[in-house]
Amino acid sequence: MTGTTKRPDIVMGIDPVRNGHLALAWAVDEADRRGLALRLVAAVPPVHDPRHAGTPHHHARAVDAEAALRTASEWAHGRRPGVRVTTTLVDGVPSRVLTGLSAEAAMVVLGSRHLSRTEEYLSAGSLVVPVTAQARCPVVVVGDAEHGTQDPPYLVVGIDGSESSRAALAQALDEADLRRCALRAIAVRQAPVFSLPTGDSLFHAERRLLSETTAGWAQKYPDVRLTHEVIAGSPVEVLAEAAEHSLALVVGRRGHGGYSGMRLGSVVHGLLHRAHCPVITVPVG
Repeated sequence: MTGTTKRPDIVMGIDPVRNGHLALAWAVDEADRRGLALRLVAAVPPVHDPRHAGTPHHHARAVDAEAALRTASEWAHGRRPGVRVTTTLVDGVPSRVLTGLSAEAAMVVLGSRHLSRTEEYLSAGSLVVPVTAQARCPVVVVGDAEHGTQDPPYLVVGIDGSESSRAALAQALDEADLRRCALRAIAVRQAPVFSLPTGDSLFHAERRLLSETTAGWAQKYPDVRLTHEVIAGSPVEVLAEAAEHSLALVVGRRGHGGYSGMRLGSVVHGLLHRAHCPVITVPVG
């Protein structure tokens, strides 16, 4: 007799204060595509002064969180009745709770509150930067909906030859295969445009990098139309503009991140603010 292994859930952080349906729709649709369960999680920050534990204020926050979980669960079930949805309410710092759960999750999905960078670091409710920086699985930040009306639909992945971008490519191909859409692999040349060579030698090193990075994937994903592009400019602006009408933008995350997310990386950090489509950040391994 062979044992069975529990499949990981897709975990979504629920914000009791501002819980839009765009991120929830993305999460339950992804769970449906992958045949996974969706776990909705709300964390109530602990009271710093133990003397105030169990106060009406703390209790009210817990009640609001529980109500938000119930509402989100009902909405998700109405959208995708076949997806198993569970809810979890815990006491703890939200970013730490979700980062901990990421170790056994297929991915973590977050809605964007469009906080300024200062608010991200100072707000107790901020999730995007610390979770994206430290999660052990891919993190999806949904600020706007997928552009499902774009014809033909496509995803964008950023490639720079690093191990993290190879992990991003693997995730992007998987997502494209699930959605039956095309994938644009883009490398960015940051040199000033006026100093670039012309003719057949234009972007030769970047084109070779793209070819080497994507080599061999066609056999595993024969139904995904994969194109290569090299574009000059700022990585944040180039990738955000290329993904303006895409289903999602996939990028790799270098390093393990710091407690506050300061080591997230300037490109990923910039894209979380600049890109309008969902941004999928993939850690190495």
